[in-house]
Amino acid sequence: MKSIIFFLTLFIGSLRAQVPATPLEQNNFEKVTSYDDLVKFINLLDHQSDILQNEIIGKSVEGRDIYAMKVSSSEFGKDESKIKVLIFAQQHGNEQSGKEGALILAENLLKPEFRYLFDRIDLALIPQVNPDGSELNQRRNANDMDLNRNHLILTEPETMALHRFFDQYLFQVSMDVHEYYLFDEEWMKYGYRKNSDITVGAITNINVSEKIRNFSNAKYLPFILKYFSDRNFSSFEYCPGGPPAETYIRHSTFDINDGRQSLGIQNTLSFIQEGMNGEDSFVQNISHRAEGQMTGMMGLLEFAYEHHKQIKKMVKSERSRMLDFKKGETISIQMDHGENGTQLVLPVVSLNSMTDSLIIIKNYRPIVNSLFEIEKPVGYLIPVHSKELTDWIQRQGLNYSQIELNEKISIEQYFINQIDSINFEGDIVVNPSLEKKEVTHSIRTEDYLYVSVEQLKGNLIVQALEPKSMLGLVTYSQFAHLLRAGELFPILRVVKKTQ
Repeated sequence: MKSIIFFLTLFIGSLRAQVPATPLEQNNFEKVTSYDDLVKFINLLDHQSDILQNEIIGKSVEGRDIYAMKVSSSEFGKDESKIKVLIFAQQHGNEQSGKEGALILAENLLKPEFRYLFDRIDLALIPQVNPDGSELNQRRNANDMDLNRNHLILTEPETMALHRFFDQYLFQVSMDVHEYYLFDEEWMKYGYRKNSDITVGAITNINVSEKIRNFSNAKYLPFILKYFSDRNFSSFEYCPGGPPAETYIRHSTFDINDGRQSLGIQNTLSFIQEGMNGEDSFVQNISHRAEGQMTGMMGLLEFAYEHHKQIKKMVKSERSRMLDFKKGETISIQMDHGENGTQLVLPVVSLNSMTDSLIIIKNYRPIVNSLFEIEKPVGYLIPVHSKELTDWIQRQGLNYSQIELNEKISIEQYFINQIDSINFEGDIVVNPSLEKKEVTHSIRTEDYLYVSVEQLKGNLIVQALEPKSMLGLVTYSQFAHLLRAGELFPILRVVKKTQ
């Protein structure tokens, strides 16, 4: 009897060791993974593995489940010695390689040789944020919303699910996986196209901890670029913009409405990874594209494994500092991209000769400058009758209460003199001229919700609610009515009185 049990154990163990191929691999890289095949595959992995557990974190507009694959050698999120890492892919439905790379990553991670990673890491892998868009191979979701421009207002079920999941575990490291489009019309006219298998970008919003930004640029970017090179993938720092004959090259937006910045603004070590898109975005070179995306995800895990103590300590310290800010601390609410005297050598392909080449970018703006700063208040008073604002508070999962007025605080309110505009990365957004005055009359506290900025999303709250913020809610159509020339701004500031 004992021998039978022994051989059964060996047999079951061998079954577990036989990790199945992904649907893309099973289809010889000739057909991308459908939603139904994705669900079958990840549930099969869950059934076969003792370290993987799938969780449905929400539903898409059309009712498809959104899955997080939680990989841990212990109860997920409970071991404080481990670092928590979140990787999510395919916010844009026509960017297929991130999803495929995530599935190959899951396949690899269940092999015995990678189990050591989970001595130090709890990984959550979301292979597909936008299943509806993926089924139609379209960028946007079924509500025609670009999910990677929705992370501040959170109107879509897919982005709400992602943020609820993040808030549940407060990951220290995150990566948002995309593709970049090669065949931009202006670049084609210029005669070149970009030529890196993978590009990687760090946080650029300057309200994120300087320590985290410096660590990202000085430690992770050199590591991951070498990691790709050692595995025969070309890579470069994420540099959207151009062509240089038309406009400048930068290191992406500092707007907090995308996946990378919306999590990074909570002092998370947060990155974007963009693989090279195929011309048809389906199967053209999909094997190499998916392997490249997987390689970057694995590189992130190996980096987190090697630096887990340093990252955990840094993120904990910088989040604590944000929760206990001092009077006089400022937040930048208007920024721009600036030069630092350097030029960029950009790898490209010449469309005339179809050979590799390099171009020198003189109009290169790698730094972010502050244009306008405000003193950080201790909180804001949100009128309870404003359903748009109270719903937004709920969607963001913000802590709120009723305020208790006392002699240590004062209430300020803006008066909007006129509404001008400012150029924000090529878009024209509102830029009001305003006056800030102390509220001297008594207010009914029951008419307001008090939202303290002494919470993890504190810097997001300030940038969202200040009327002069180029990243604020008033720049979105559903909140534009809050800003009226010749009227008081309905959101009040709560500040500490000078001692």
